Amino acid sequence: MKAAALLLAGSLALAACASDEDTSGSGGSGGGDSSEMPQIGLAYDTGGRGDKSFNDSAYAGVEAAVEAFGGTAEDNIQELSPNSDASNRADLLTQLADQGFNPIIAVGFAYGDVIGEVATQYPDVDFAVVDSTGVDVADNVTGLLFAANEGSFLGGVAAATKSETDHVGFVGGVETPLIQSFEAGFTAGAQAVNPDVIVDVQYISPAGDFSGFNDPARGQVVAQGMFDGGADIVYAAAGGSGTGVFQAAAASGGRAIGVDSDQYETVGDASLQSVIMTSVLKRVDNAVEAYIGTVVDGSVEGGVDVVNDLSTEGVGLSYSGGFIDDIQSTIDDYTQQIVDGEITVPETP
Repeated sequence: MKAAALLLAGSLALAACASDEDTSGSGGSGGGDSSEMPQIGLAYDTGGRGDKSFNDSAYAGVEAAVEAFGGTAEDNIQELSPNSDASNRADLLTQLADQGFNPIIAVGFAYGDVIGEVATQYPDVDFAVVDSTGVDVADNVTGLLFAANEGSFLGGVAAATKSETDHVGFVGGVETPLIQSFEAGFTAGAQAVNPDVIVDVQYISPAGDFSGFNDPARGQVVAQGMFDGGADIVYAAAGGSGTGVFQAAAASGGRAIGVDSDQYETVGDASLQSVIMTSVLKRVDNAVEAYIGTVVDGSVEGGVDVVNDLSTEGVGLSYSGGFIDDIQSTIDDYTQQIVDGEITVPETP
């Protein structure tokens, strides 16, 4: 597993979600293209492409791979998004497989509940699932995993170091074990810098209700309550809902921390850019691009996980905007302690 992660890191230089109801997607017709460039199926998480975060990062990785291997997004990518309650995830994977797309990439841990059953019906199709395991699922499923707790730890370090009130916040999209690992890392990092720091924690929706990843209005309400209560920096691990957290920060004169993508670069609004202090990067783009590369060169392995962590630069912090340039040595010091095993970052709150 470690070797696979190191190979992933070495294979790439660092590079930089559509409506809930859209299942028509875009791209090639699938089925039987004999060229080196495969026809790629991409099944998004809640919110689809355009979330300026998690789903967009996955698309960027697919797009980069397509360009690298001489294809085009129009001819070689088919995108599908779940319906409003995300109950059709298995149907999306089945639709892509029936249309001849291979590989098929499922974006989000929620696909972990259905991908095994679908994959066993299509043994000649390669599947990857982001944020869920491929081990003991099916021989043709690869898990693309990330040590989100480690990246979030650095986010906590940045927040506590920069906070002027010794009071920060965490807004999670959905209360699931994965997002709780973001919370655990963030809280541990903040407390490593300042044991007395106050960390407010609130989730937009409970486990099983994935609307919390695509509800900016609710995200704004939750974050506004934290700013009103004295927090001056709030971390949004909430997918498309993070925009609402940024809006609350702008209205309150506070700061925010983005997630997954470099949201300073992706938010598309100068008034919000100015409050995004940093983003906790989860290099879904790199992992997806590297996975497609293994499909193209025939080295793809199923039934395994590729783990992306601080040691492989699969997670980390962004420095866009220059807001944390002055504390980079502090960030680097904690990063090295984690890589060296001197700090073990918790995965649960």
